Amino acid sequence: MSQRIGKIWGTTEPLLVTPMIEVHRIKVKPRMKCSIHQHERKWNMFYCVNGIIQIHNRKKSYDLVDVTTLAPSQYTSVNPGEYHWFETQLNDAEVLEIYYLEPITEDIVRETVGGLV
Repeated sequence: MSQRIGKIWGTTEPLLVTPMIEVHRIKVKPRMKCSIHQHERKWNMFYCVNGIIQIHNRKKSYDLVDVTTLAPSQYTSVNPGEYHWFETQLNDAEVLEIYYLEPITEDIVRETVGGLV
C-alpha cells in the first residue's frame, strides 16, 4: 500500500515506482503551486484526472514560458532539463504525475525493413 506524502501545496502518493518509470497521484489544493524545478534525465508527464491545473514550462529552445492548462483526460509532458512548475487557480486538482527516462515509442532500431521471405 502506498503512502501519501504531505507537501505545502497538497499531497503526493507513489502508485508505481520502478527504475524506468514512476507514477504518482498528486492532489493540489486551490491557489497553490509547486517549486520551480527541473529533472536532469527524467521526462515529467502530467495527466489530469479531476479539476484544472496549469503546467508552466520554461523552454530551453526559446526565451518563453509555455503555459498549458489541463482539464480532465488531458495531458502534457516536460522535457528533461527544462524548468517547470504546476499551479491551480480557484479549484483543486487531482493529477497523475508520470516520470520516465525516454519515450518508449522511439526505442526500436531497425536493421531491415522486413518483407517477403
